[in-house]
Amino acid sequence: MAEKPFVLSMKVVVRDDKGRCLLLRRSASSKAHGGKWDFPGGKVDPGEAFDQALLREVVEETGLVISLKRVAGSAESDLPLRKVAYLIMEGRVQSGTVRLSSEHDDCVWVEPEKLPAMDLCEQFLPFARSYASATTV
Repeated sequence: MAEKPFVLSMKVVVRDDKGRCLLLRRSASSKAHGGKWDFPGGKVDPGEAFDQALLREVVEETGLVISLKRVAGSAESDLPLRKVAYLIMEGRVQSGTVRLSSEHDDCVWVEPEKLPAMDLCEQFLPFARSYASATTV
């Protein structure tokens, strides 16, 4: 059997001016992880730069314009047809107010140390623990 291909997906820990992190709750109708909290982001389209893909996804999912500050970490998941490698960035809100797309049904701003206690998609739990222990406002 052939190896499953890897796809790249981008995620971002969006921080506000109080240092809180934005989480989005996946709609119950989501193909995967319905009802779980997630970081904004998504797949990189063919030919698209990964940072531009992430900025596009954030606007589509939240209505926010952000700036990217640094690489915050990584994660991976093993799906039936492919493996997903997640590159997780940290960003700051530049403008806008949260306006959710149909992919999500709620949002919350939480302090970094509270990330591991949230009902996150399981592939992001190790990252959340590491980020929470290493992050200051």
